[in-house]
Amino acid sequence: MKIVVGSDHAGFGLKQDVAAGLRKAGHEVLDVGTNSSEPVDYPDYAEAVALAVRDGRSERGVLICGSGVGASVAANKVPGIRAAVCHDAYSAHQGVEHDDMNVLVLGGRVIGYSLAHELVTAYVAARYTGEERHARRLAKIKALEGRYR
Repeated sequence: MKIVVGSDHAGFGLKQDVAAGLRKAGHEVLDVGTNSSEPVDYPDYAEAVALAVRDGRSERGVLICGSGVGASVAANKVPGIRAAVCHDAYSAHQGVEHDDMNVLVLGGRVIGYSLAHELVTAYVAARYTGEERHARRLAKIKALEGRYR
């Protein structure tokens, strides 16, 4: 799977580690930065990850900032993006299975490397079920998004 990764300075170390783990697992990784721990603004990297997913350059994204909250808010401003902060494995896979989540957001100052790898593994392995109730809800989300474009 082709996966885009991005982070601000607070998530830089974790992003590097997650990207290496994804590569080791056989995934193609598109890294949109940041490339150091020098302070940067998370909305820039949230947008870069979101656009890579929206434009089809990547199937899914992993985005990391200090708490995960700011990056999640920013990524969700891009139409077609369904980003969520997940700090437990159930949410990481269920978000894909039920809500067709396409960007996993992590808090680099909230979780450790081992948990991050567990979450990314659950997220990447999950598939949207397309069950009628989930498809109906996803259609409502898309309609809601369309009303405010």
